Amino acid sequence: MREEDLQLARLIVANSTSAEDEFDGEAAIVSPGNSPSPLRSRALDLSERRKQFRRTRSLNAPSPVQQFGPCGGIMKNTAMVMQIQDPASQRLTWYKPPLTVLVIKKVSDASVLAPFVQLVEWLLQEKNMVVWVESAVLEDKQLNDNNQFGAIRDKLVTFKDGRDDLTDRIDFIVCLGGDGTLLYASQLFQKSVPPVMAFHLGSLGFLTPFRFDNFQEQLTSVLDGHAALTLRSRLSCVMHHKSHKRSSKDNAAGAVPAATAADSMLVLNEVVIDRGPSPYLSNIDLFLDGKYITSVQGDGLIVSTPTGSTAYAVAAGASMIHPSVPAILVTPICPHSLSFRPIVVPAGVELKISVSPESRNTSWVSFDGRNRQELFHGDSLRVTTSRYPVPSICAQDQITDWFASLADGLHWNVRKRQKCLDELSDLTASGSEETFDELEQLKLYDV
Repeated sequence: MREEDLQLARLIVANSTSAEDEFDGEAAIVSPGNSPSPLRSRALDLSERRKQFRRTRSLNAPSPVQQFGPCGGIMKNTAMVMQIQDPASQRLTWYKPPLTVLVIKKVSDASVLAPFVQLVEWLLQEKNMVVWVESAVLEDKQLNDNNQFGAIRDKLVTFKDGRDDLTDRIDFIVCLGGDGTLLYASQLFQKSVPPVMAFHLGSLGFLTPFRFDNFQEQLTSVLDGHAALTLRSRLSCVMHHKSHKRSSKDNAAGAVPAATAADSMLVLNEVVIDRGPSPYLSNIDLFLDGKYITSVQGDGLIVSTPTGSTAYAVAAGASMIHPSVPAILVTPICPHSLSFRPIVVPAGVELKISVSPESRNTSWVSFDGRNRQELFHGDSLRVTTSRYPVPSICAQDQITDWFASLADGLHWNVRKRQKCLDELSDLTASGSEETFDELEQLKLYDV
């Protein structure tokens, strides 16, 4: 047998032992050339599988492998929530040039007015785009006093939150402000969300990686399709109300009637269940895919996305999770048990949360800090991962942006650096007879 045929055969045998013949390196399949027919067909099959499955993952399995050994395998499930690619391969592409852009600005902040006018004017005149803004923006007195804005005011298209449906009307979203602007954009689109580009003009700016200094170059690059994406998963929250009558005491306390309460909502950060104004501990039953897990006794419970892990959850003692990790984070709030630690569960499961029958009080639920409503005995909240993530545009890439936010926003692992041994040896040079113990007492070096 020829040497190239032997090399091809060895390559096929080596890769047959890996999962679905997947290639993780950069090695290429040897060209079959004039090799025997079985070798050629096997090599072509390997090449096709490499193109199809290269570093692709789904939420229902850790890899695209469906068979294990000669007999074992995974049953095919048509109820897959979403498919996760290798994060490094998540790049923005436009199927057609974007024409409509929604500009969301931070409210009641005079420092955002000038950038807002500058951006809107540039989008209208330089890019010939249709610009949408919320109708409340045009009611800003300071904005209306701006002569430059008066010349473009009539060219803007407006909408009202809660009344106008923006589905399939917006191609692109630009946020000017803090993290709240991105949360508001998520709330406006309860299904598919257009790509979001967020500029840091607020206080914390954990979710807003872009700086406004050179917005023209950055926006042009994004509109040309040159950008990385972070697909931020959202939680689908569905309230199930048991038919019961509210007492006059409940109504006086401001309870929201079940008929007017929002039954379904998508959240980007977290859904929070707490004890509200009651002096008693909350007693909340937690189920996972229909199986009883535990009762939460304490101030409440946080169910968050990986994006929300760096918000309320981390303040309650949870770990920080990269937004590309398919998971749901469950964090108790001040639990009445020292061993009750936060847990991470797979993104494909369903959580059911209800008030325990023996609970002394009801609970209250809020969704990304909004739409707060009461959870009565017999009511339940079901939480799953939504199939509609928020495509957040990266300033650089997923890894760089996230760790830069940790360092800038949370000062993660910021400390005074320890001196190296070379610096310590300089202290004892030139014939000094001082010992290291004496140097330590003098605090001449860090520990």
